[in-house]
Amino acid sequence: MKTNTCDPKGRVHPQATEFLREIVRRNRRSGSGGTFAVCSAHPAVLDAAIHQAVADGTVLHVESTSNQVNQFGGYTGSTPADFAAQVRFTAEQAGLPSTRVLLGADHLGPYCWRSEGAASAMAKACELAAQTVLAGYQKIHLDASMPCGGDPAALSEEVVAARTAMLCQAAEQSCESMPAGSPRPTYVIGTEVPVPGGEVAEGECPKPTQLDDLLSSLATFRKAFMARGLAAAWENVIAVVVQPGVEFGDSTVFAYDPEKAQPLVTGLPNSPELVYEAHSTDYQTPSSLTQMVKNHFAILKVGPWLTFAFREAVFALDMIEREMAKSKKDGSQVRETLESAMLRDPQHWDRYYSGSEEQQRFARAYSMSDRCRYYWPQANVEQAVSRLTHNLDRPLPLVLLSQYLPAEYEAIRNARLENSAPAIIRHHIQGVLRVYAAACQTSA
Repeated sequence: MKTNTCDPKGRVHPQATEFLREIVRRNRRSGSGGTFAVCSAHPAVLDAAIHQAVADGTVLHVESTSNQVNQFGGYTGSTPADFAAQVRFTAEQAGLPSTRVLLGADHLGPYCWRSEGAASAMAKACELAAQTVLAGYQKIHLDASMPCGGDPAALSEEVVAARTAMLCQAAEQSCESMPAGSPRPTYVIGTEVPVPGGEVAEGECPKPTQLDDLLSSLATFRKAFMARGLAAAWENVIAVVVQPGVEFGDSTVFAYDPEKAQPLVTGLPNSPELVYEAHSTDYQTPSSLTQMVKNHFAILKVGPWLTFAFREAVFALDMIEREMAKSKKDGSQVRETLESAMLRDPQHWDRYYSGSEEQQRFARAYSMSDRCRYYWPQANVEQAVSRLTHNLDRPLPLVLLSQYLPAEYEAIRNARLENSAPAIIRHHIQGVLRVYAAACQTSA
């Protein structure tokens, strides 16, 4: 068995950090080149992303949110050090060296503890910022946009900026404990930030950020950074989150409109040298994603679309299993197990899915918001998926693959894909990743 040779001290590798800075420089000068951040902790998604990076000969860019991974384990049960070590080890096992792994922290701030008072929530958020740096994260999205207990319903931009600077200071102070030669982390700021995990958007298309608001926001954040003596850290701010006018909901996708975003494109300031980071880009068309990169939305976040693709592959394999099973008791019952888990613990979906009982049942399985992604890690659901792949541990009938997984059928027929359940799941997720790789011009 191959041993874990990744740096145990979480050393930041300059190659991945320099890749990110070069993306910013290249995109600002030519409008070409970008990076897509895989915002998921699902093992199958990470496996697919790693293999895609190997195939493309590029850097793996993975980000964890503060509710997925934090000092208390998050909903994945992983601390930043755990997550970083696991990603690097899994990448290395697949032939991707640590120098080509770029780790980011998404929505790093008080979100998980927002029901507490601001002092308590921010203290925990600052500790998380420190731990991500010590774990070797190279890119940190500082997000203090949400009110905490006792705050007014909407925070002023000055308060958000001040709390963001506080988070940055905690990260910078932890840099002093890093191994010699480790580059400082890069930062992303911004107040027009979607809720972690995606918005519910079935009505009106969100309006792009106004240029005047962006310029005012940058001035406010710069002032807050300078007030804490963070002039050097300000130079490491590489991107700002804005609303480009894209979003998705249960069954709705608001497509990117370059004309509406044009003021942001032409008004991006020369100093500091920044690009835009676009959240909620899931389900955009290939041409829209390509145009976004050309318009300086050089960092594209994708998350639910990837676990949506995982769910598609698993459900399709479940249908194949049912066709092949001698009796119902021989099957894995993946769909039933997932549905039972969601009904037993509705906290991750009941605030998001409305309508009749039948409409909610449909959304639990098929919504683009993909709230079922929170239930795949549960032990009984994991066991059901394992039973599914075990039951299908043989070459699958081509006629059934043609029926339920036509893209994988074509790849198998053309000898580009192994006829096995795990390989099929990976390939289906990579179908999404290849769209982003092409838009960012990182595909081989």
